[in-house]
Amino acid sequence: MNIAANPVIQADQTIYLKDYQQPAYAVDSVALDIQVFSDHTKVNSKLAMQRQAAGDLVLLGRDLELVALRVNGMTLTAADYQLDSEQLLILNAPAQAKLEIEVIIHPESNTMLEGLYQAGDLFVTQNEPEGFRKITFYPDRPDVLSVFTTRVEADKKYPVLLANGNLLEAGEVGEGRHYAIWEDPTKKPSYLFACVIGDLAVLRDHYVTSEGRDVALEIYAIEKDIPKCHIAMNALKHSMRWDEEHYGRPYDLDIYMIVAVSQFNMGAMENKGLNIFNTSCVLADEEYTTDAAIMRVQSVIAHEYFHNWTGNRITCRDWFQLCLKEGLTVFRDQSFSEDLQSAAVQRIDDVAVLKAHQFPEDSGPLSHPPRPDHFVEINNFYTATVYEKGAEINRMMATLLGKEKFRKGTDEYFRRYDGQAVTVEDWIDALTTGSGVDLSAFLKWYNQPGTPKLEVQGTYDAVTQSYRLDLKQSLKANAKYPNLQHLPIPVALALFNAETGEQYTLHCSALSENNVKDGVYLFDQEQAVIEFTGVTEKPVVSLLRSFSAPVNLKFNYSDDELAFLIQFENNGFNQWQATQTLIERILLEDQPAQSYIDAIKATLPAVMAKDPLLASRLFDVASEGYLASRIDQDYQPHLVNQKREALLNSLAHGLGDFCKQSYLSLDAALQNDFSQAMGVRALRNIMLSLMARQGDTQAFELADAQYHGSNNMSERLGALKVLVWNDAPQAKAALQDFYNRFKDEALALDQWFMVQAAHPKATAASIAYLTSHPDYDLGTPNRIRSVTGGVNANPVNAWSFGVQHFIELAKYLDEKNPIVGSRLLLLLTRWYTLAEPQRSEVKQALQGLQTEVKSKNVIETLNSMLEA
Repeated sequence: MNIAANPVIQADQTIYLKDYQQPAYAVDSVALDIQVFSDHTKVNSKLAMQRQAAGDLVLLGRDLELVALRVNGMTLTAADYQLDSEQLLILNAPAQAKLEIEVIIHPESNTMLEGLYQAGDLFVTQNEPEGFRKITFYPDRPDVLSVFTTRVEADKKYPVLLANGNLLEAGEVGEGRHYAIWEDPTKKPSYLFACVIGDLAVLRDHYVTSEGRDVALEIYAIEKDIPKCHIAMNALKHSMRWDEEHYGRPYDLDIYMIVAVSQFNMGAMENKGLNIFNTSCVLADEEYTTDAAIMRVQSVIAHEYFHNWTGNRITCRDWFQLCLKEGLTVFRDQSFSEDLQSAAVQRIDDVAVLKAHQFPEDSGPLSHPPRPDHFVEINNFYTATVYEKGAEINRMMATLLGKEKFRKGTDEYFRRYDGQAVTVEDWIDALTTGSGVDLSAFLKWYNQPGTPKLEVQGTYDAVTQSYRLDLKQSLKANAKYPNLQHLPIPVALALFNAETGEQYTLHCSALSENNVKDGVYLFDQEQAVIEFTGVTEKPVVSLLRSFSAPVNLKFNYSDDELAFLIQFENNGFNQWQATQTLIERILLEDQPAQSYIDAIKATLPAVMAKDPLLASRLFDVASEGYLASRIDQDYQPHLVNQKREALLNSLAHGLGDFCKQSYLSLDAALQNDFSQAMGVRALRNIMLSLMARQGDTQAFELADAQYHGSNNMSERLGALKVLVWNDAPQAKAALQDFYNRFKDEALALDQWFMVQAAHPKATAASIAYLTSHPDYDLGTPNRIRSVTGGVNANPVNAWSFGVQHFIELAKYLDEKNPIVGSRLLLLLTRWYTLAEPQRSEVKQALQGLQTEVKSKNVIETLNSMLEA
């Protein structure tokens, strides 16, 4: 019996894209037998392997107890193989090898929530990216695809035995135990393997595909949560139909299963035919779940389903290609979500996430290309750059091609690469071939970091009635990437008559290097000129409509032009973008707030009547965290807080009676459409908050009445925030009532923790109260994030007592759950922008943590952060 020792982690164990080599052995088939007992689990595997390239037969494994090893029926001794903490090397392996491996693992003590682990009474897997090697020895890499047959055995107290694919057989094994055998006929890499053993209830439905396949749909959760699975089930059926209609992709198995798990590091995982979800991304009900959370559930359901083709049927050759499957699938789920709510608001939400998370990442020490060229710990590269920027690259190409050509390109991709593990180059080549448009220049977006700056100057010539745009692009120098190149940037634009508000039809002069097609100009040089003719009055130009490229735009808009765009632009995203530009000027450049307030007052009535959800977004005042990301040095959190609070107070008083009148007149019950009702609820919560800022004594009475009178979580939570964050007399009683109502509803209780942690006047003592509460659980990532996210919502708090809270938590999680520990540290990434002495104090705290952590996850993140 051999036991692999714990690995000694070195921070410089760097893996490089340039070193990629094809695996020496392919795996034709895998037969797994997983037997779960109370104090251990036995895993037997049979691998049919054959040589396909030069090299040794290497199997990867971690924390495994090797019991037996046979090759082609012969038992191997210690002289026949080499075993260390990370791999098993078979010496003198034959070209055709049938391996039989028996190992013992301990899911009951696995706190890292990867591989096979126990979560309460549930045994569940999480194998992306490298969890399968914690289950058995295997060539655990995405370019090894095989057919899996899985036998799962456990005590009958766990009635549910699930694995990938279709159920072949089930039965009893002696007294008190049973088994199930599953076969997945589709070749897949090991990271897509899944199994679940537990006592769960199930919601069943079915869907008939465009090919006539009747697919059984099953969502598993604990009994009391089954009523909260109906929204997810409807979203799943909608996703299946949407993928058929937009991409021609029907589902390919007889069953599709989703399992809701409370202890899960990720949002969800696309395991082939057996998706495993964090409960926060599958359970939804208006009484227990906010509107935003309901939207997220539907989006994530779609995302994981869409992975069936973009990630599963076609997967990544190596983990450097992660943005291939994730970026494309995020773009697909964003497009799907545009059908669920206001398309303009969906784009606003997507860009808000991009600017709040990816832009700061791109400008700081953790900047990396969407396709990194090296890493130490791949878990650290599940980043906003890989996901959100990856999605934007796909959006740019789709915008240039248009729907018809983009569909031809994706059809070629699926036809050419189905069943294969591929690269970004393969994706671009298929799109190019299928569409007939050369997209090879977009490879540069994948291979270099940084957010481009797009500088535009506009000049109007009244004599020639022409309008000229001079464009220039640049990238901030990066010592790690010295040869940065200019990028192809689609610039969607429109011209409006400044007098009438009417939109001009665009006509380009011969001076333009490339005509504007369908309102989009492809800017693919360092500098370029566009000239429009037939422009009878000096226009107002709207640039980067719908955020056509992930760039920082610099254009010298006047306040009056921005106010004009808020009122007359017919692209909802750009209306919002104009408000954001005005707000940033007010908060970062100390400009007067009146232009923004006047524009909002002039625009709101019409927008509220047409699209209340968009109207609610026009009140978005950039968060203190986002504003901090725009400050590269001498950042003082309390000064940003003071300016933002002053703007919100000015807005509240500037709107006057409009707030109360709107609050009393808006009624979500009168709306037939969910998106419209969601907008009305959002507006009511905004008006209630502004009334509290006005000092209206009735605001707290209305908030208390809204809290107690609604069974909708968005309304209840919105009212609770107004009461708690303003220290209203009713706040304490409302908090106690919320706890009593929802103490047995984990996701709702997360909101109870978050509201208190996000209190603007929270203290180290109040956070200590929350983290010592009996319902605070360090084994459940959602509960951890409810508090850390709340603290981080107020940078004044985050950069004072929050720093020590985050560091102590990261130290604890370094051993227990380093994936979550590493991501938690990202909250402190921009420490180097702080003003002294705070900057040195935080740096010293981070340096002190370096000597107390051991995991590759946390070490790599810390080292990168301290390079700033």
